[in-house]
Amino acid sequence: MSDWKPYPHNSQDFDYSLDQLHDHWTTLHQGDQQPWPDEQPIQVIWQHYHAGRLGEAIDAGAAHGPNAFAPHCKAMVIYADHIEEDESIQQSIYQQAVEIAEQAVDNHPDDPNAHYLHAFALGRYAQSISIAQALRQGLAGKIGNSLKSCVEMCPEHSEAHLALGLYHAEIIDKVGKMVGKMTYGASEDKALEHLQTALQLNPDAPITQVEYGNGIYVLYGDKRIDDANEAYRIAAQSSARDAIEKLDQEFAASEVE
Repeated sequence: MSDWKPYPHNSQDFDYSLDQLHDHWTTLHQGDQQPWPDEQPIQVIWQHYHAGRLGEAIDAGAAHGPNAFAPHCKAMVIYADHIEEDESIQQSIYQQAVEIAEQAVDNHPDDPNAHYLHAFALGRYAQSISIAQALRQGLAGKIGNSLKSCVEMCPEHSEAHLALGLYHAEIIDKVGKMVGKMTYGASEDKALEHLQTALQLNPDAPITQVEYGNGIYVLYGDKRIDDANEAYRIAAQSSARDAIEKLDQEFAASEVE
């Protein structure tokens, strides 16, 4: 695919040189603990990603091959989630991202982000199909296992903690506390534990506040709508550090009631 839709905002401030990207790397990747890549072509793919040039990141990732799985897969999921509006194209992109992540898990079983991105892509794909389909295909168990593998390897991976918190919350919401606990080991306490861990690890990232708000709303609905709105408000008022955080910031602003 070459006719990628453009990033919807001005991202000039996030067009880092490679030296600038290196200097900002630890902050930009506090959420996923991704190490600075040794290969310059992969550095350039991340440069495209952080500047919002997601189509270029995807094409460059595909051209580079399996070693570029992290920026390639992440760019695909973010593009489908935030920019692509055609549901059939979204699903196709998610499925391709799942395949890339599955290959990454096979090739790099000790890389926590291979497991995280597998769960990330598979989770978005599961959300794009019916609940019955997702459960019938056993996607919930696969997502949970990949996320658990990630946090076991990298306890400071706040994005995986966020995803695990939401995983527990959504399982309870979809199948109930009893079935959720018996079948998937899901619980309200675990949901809150992972969400709060993510807040402690990476409180300044808009996505942390957004997903915390989402998790609280899934668990408690209107009973804690004020808490969810406060999280969205914090995200909307935060300072975006790259084009992806700008997307999260804009989403948060749209959710505040």
